[in-house]
Amino acid sequence: MEKQRVLITVKTYPTLSRKYGETVCTAGVRKDGTWVRIYPVPFRRLDEKEQYSKFDWVECRLQRNTVDVRPETYRPVDQHELVPVGEMDTSHNWSERRDLLLKKSRVYDNLKELIAGAKANQISLAVFKPARIHDFIVEEDERDWDINKVREMREASRQHELFEDNTWRETFRVIPKLPYKFSYRFEDASGKKSEQQILDWEIGALYWNCLNRANGDERTAIAKVRQKYMDEFLKKDLHLFLGTTQQWHQVAPNPWVIIGVLPIPHEKQLGLF
Repeated sequence: MEKQRVLITVKTYPTLSRKYGETVCTAGVRKDGTWVRIYPVPFRRLDEKEQYSKFDWVECRLQRNTVDVRPETYRPVDQHELVPVGEMDTSHNWSERRDLLLKKSRVYDNLKELIAGAKANQISLAVFKPARIHDFIVEEDERDWDINKVREMREASRQHELFEDNTWRETFRVIPKLPYKFSYRFEDASGKKSEQQILDWEIGALYWNCLNRANGDERTAIAKVRQKYMDEFLKKDLHLFLGTTQQWHQVAPNPWVIIGVLPIPHEKQLGLF
């Protein structure tokens, strides 16, 4: 089985997993512009040299994840192969990223088309260009992980293979749960409005960093996050990375959520003279 080369463009905020402790939905684009979701990945339990960043190239063997019906979902044959082998930088006004993500990869602007594609199980990952961002929504959420899920994760070692190393379950420090949900309210090219939650790891990290700099003042931290996602990003040629959730892929009226943002600079127009 040959290794596939994938540019990582999506890393979602970790969620609890009974089997893996935490999982991160990782997705990216192959050199031909096609999408692939790499799941599951217990990212924070990887060795430091194996921890990749967004816009890193990774090369690994992938096999179809038959537990997940979404067509782009694959699992790594060996998670230790998920080692960065290069990166795609932002030189020349993001020219390489622009070519791969906005030209080779298809950019959608119609939600109805994406919803129909998900229901037909034809697509579950996409680049999307909103016609207009109306608002950035912040909602309070549960502040702690479900204690029953944490306990199940800790105790699952008793049900695993005798020779499998599960000692990490006793000491693994679960990532703090975000106490807020962040969403964009936007409309597409046809005027259809939608509100979708942003599940990107970056927005979670931004909140915690802002909270730390604000000495624990949540209102100040939220204001800083809003400033980034509204004031700063809306000055760019903002595109969204959308994905469907496994649970609601073919059944929800709109199964799509925002799994990443691409605040790419506007393309420079060459003068006539």
